[in-house]
Amino acid sequence: MRPFLFVASAALIALTAACNAPSSRATAQESAGKGEDAIAAAVAAPGRTPANTARDRYRHPAETLAFFGVKPGDTIVELWPGGGWYTEILAPLTRAGGGTLYAAAPAGRLKTIEAWRTGKPDDYGAVRLAEFPHKGGAKVSDGSADVVLTFRNVHNWRFGGSDNTVEAFQQIYAMLKPGGTLGVVDHHLPEAMDSALEEKSGYMKRSSVVGFAEAAGFKLAGESDINANPKDTHDYPGGVWTLPPSLAKKDVDREKYLAIGESDRMTLKFVKPAS
Repeated sequence: MRPFLFVASAALIALTAACNAPSSRATAQESAGKGEDAIAAAVAAPGRTPANTARDRYRHPAETLAFFGVKPGDTIVELWPGGGWYTEILAPLTRAGGGTLYAAAPAGRLKTIEAWRTGKPDDYGAVRLAEFPHKGGAKVSDGSADVVLTFRNVHNWRFGGSDNTVEAFQQIYAMLKPGGTLGVVDHHLPEAMDSALEEKSGYMKRSSVVGFAEAAGFKLAGESDINANPKDTHDYPGGVWTLPPSLAKKDVDREKYLAIGESDRMTLKFVKPAS
């Protein structure tokens, strides 16, 4: 009887797995679809700042967040929000979806983000604050984040030196759950160009970003041309800030740089291994 029971049990297990697999795939696809719909709704929200929405054609927020696999119920950490361009999308996205958004920045920058929360509590009141890089203040707990996002910041860490960049990626790795995602968008320096430009131009080589991430333990999971710009020549005396939106040269060759548009950007997705 034992061989018969074993065969019957094995067959039952195989049948159950076969029946469940399509259902699991369908559920995952349905979840992803709902996530993309929620992202699209947040991007299309009428409360967004007009100056921000004007840049959607360069920053492609819906496509970028969908590529990174962002879901409304995630615990998301946005590093160094700057002017809050993406925060304006992520805050309502997580609020409506039952997720959590951390704005993580140096202590001095957190004062500005706190002002957003005070000035627009309906929009930003639920945003949590954390110091990054962590120097002893409030922090994102280790192993708590589903997604960490950083938009055009790695070059800033690089200006502070390789050691600072190494530390930044190590702290990001620590705050993510196993299997969690790191999404990086930054100004792209072609591999054939002089690496010294990384120290002053605002552009970074893909190999440099991947190297810092992999040294911290991340695996490259995908990359996209969503935010690429083939018109960008990457070789301006004033660096990337020559292009819009900064237009550092003001009226000098303004139309030329407006015609180029915003910078050529790499969009890289990394994962923290699940085990």
